[in-house]
Amino acid sequence: MNRFVVWWRRYQSTLLVSLLILSAAGVVRATQGAGVADLNRLLVWPFKSDGAAQQRLLDAQSQALQQQVQELETQNRSLKSLLDLPPLPSQKKIAASVISRGSDNWWQQLTLGKGSTDGVRVDAVVVAPGGLVGRVMSVTPTTSRVLLVTDPTSQVGITISRSRQVGILRGRSNRSGVLEFFDKTPDVKKDDVVVTSTLSSRFPAGLAVGRVTDVDLDRLPAPQVVVEFSVPLEHVEWVNVLTNG
Repeated sequence: MNRFVVWWRRYQSTLLVSLLILSAAGVVRATQGAGVADLNRLLVWPFKSDGAAQQRLLDAQSQALQQQVQELETQNRSLKSLLDLPPLPSQKKIAASVISRGSDNWWQQLTLGKGSTDGVRVDAVVVAPGGLVGRVMSVTPTTSRVLLVTDPTSQVGITISRSRQVGILRGRSNRSGVLEFFDKTPDVKKDDVVVTSTLSSRFPAGLAVGRVTDVDLDRLPAPQVVVEFSVPLEHVEWVNVLTNG
């Protein structure tokens, strides 16, 4: 008996550890290691959580940068298209960005980021890819305000390219304007091209203005001809200001 007690005291720790290991092995085998995997996930979760959050932030930042690159590429194409326009005879031009437009006068006015210190003057003609935009109505040292051809108070002397018929084009606060002719029976047809007239005192001759989309010569008290402007004025972001002419 004494020998057994001595032996137990000497090897009891080893036996207990061995039993625990065997029990743990049996549990792992029975559960196919699920408990160990859960324990591992529990131990490393705080570190993985921080890493995942940082990755989401990096992904969001990357997406934002991609959107900015796309916007810059779009602006670059717009500016390149503007600068690649063939120069008008005897015309110098200043490239300017549109910096503001009021929601209540979207079709009447816009503000440019160039002013008198850049050479912009009152009554300077403003063009964009597609043709005529309007004319400068006021300037500050760093900005200028443009009266658009779509404004109802705007009047542009025009010529029908095909027939050389002349008239006055007035805006109506949308993508089109109305033509008024001096003749009672003007020679005008649908799809006729409209340009600025040689008789105009405000605009150089030959600038593209638009295309005839509707003709009603029987309308009273005067014929009505609708012209769709060639410049998509609702989307203009860059323009050229003609400094002489």
